[in-house]
Amino acid sequence: MEACLYGPIDGFYTTGGSAGRRGDFITSPEVGPLFGAVLARWMDSVWESLGRPHGFTVVEAGAGSGTLARSVLAAAPQCLTHGRYLAVERSERLRSDHPDGVEPLVDLPAGPVTGVVLANELLDNLAFSLLHGVDDTWHQVRVGADQGGLVEVTAEPCDPPVPLEPVDGARIAVQTEASQWVSRALSILEAGSLLAFDYCTTTAEMASQSPGEWLRTYAGHERGGNPLDAPGRQDITVDVAIDQLPTGASTMSQADFLTHHGIRDLVDAGRLAWSERAGIGDLEAIRARSRTIEAAALVDLDGLGGFTALEWVAGP
Repeated sequence: MEACLYGPIDGFYTTGGSAGRRGDFITSPEVGPLFGAVLARWMDSVWESLGRPHGFTVVEAGAGSGTLARSVLAAAPQCLTHGRYLAVERSERLRSDHPDGVEPLVDLPAGPVTGVVLANELLDNLAFSLLHGVDDTWHQVRVGADQGGLVEVTAEPCDPPVPLEPVDGARIAVQTEASQWVSRALSILEAGSLLAFDYCTTTAEMASQSPGEWLRTYAGHERGGNPLDAPGRQDITVDVAIDQLPTGASTMSQADFLTHHGIRDLVDAGRLAWSERAGIGDLEAIRARSRTIEAAALVDLDGLGGFTALEWVAGP
């Protein structure tokens, strides 16, 4: 998975894979600027709770081409008046598209940071190990080569990431990299919050489902094939097992998070602006009107609104 997504020569994100209407899948920032506007309000709320510190820092991990950063900067949160926005993106190609006003980075800063770390649909793209239940024992599943293609190889017995009795034929992901990434992000936060949005599950739920329900591939806005097929030509994504991540996070649906931080207020303001400028029909009026459509997509519990928002709070 690491090689297929991030390989320096032929990795999916290295050679052209991306989010967006012209890319391979749509995430919340690509729906429109409303998602970033709500997150700007959340950032200001964290800034306020910390006593409005000078030098407040926003670290966005997995920033892609900078779509979310553009929306946040356009919303002009007060916390960035004397703060900074660090956009972390591994792909040099995608970093080249980052907007003015952000500092592009390849990896998380060393810290310490007073501010927020934000990860939208990042944890699902971090490589994982795979366990398979055989004869009442969990076994590691590795990837091998055969006749020019990639194949699965069942290897040595392995303990599960959380206590879980094996069932023959069951499979679970071991998301050590996601857990380590959260721990590292928290370690650079001197004070503030780490916020991650993703589609989430638990290890036990994985074991009870077909792997195709929690392990998926995408290319060109279509579901792809087996994760071992066409390496580097499709996105590989996995549901995030919350019980394998560091403890202490508050969780709620994306819909509830956005509602709590004022998406309805922004939609109402957009309706008012549209009513005042509909006769003019300028770009500002059109943007205001689009907020209603964006909000419906962002809070749809059968879609993006059903994602989980996980927030860890760090501080002295």
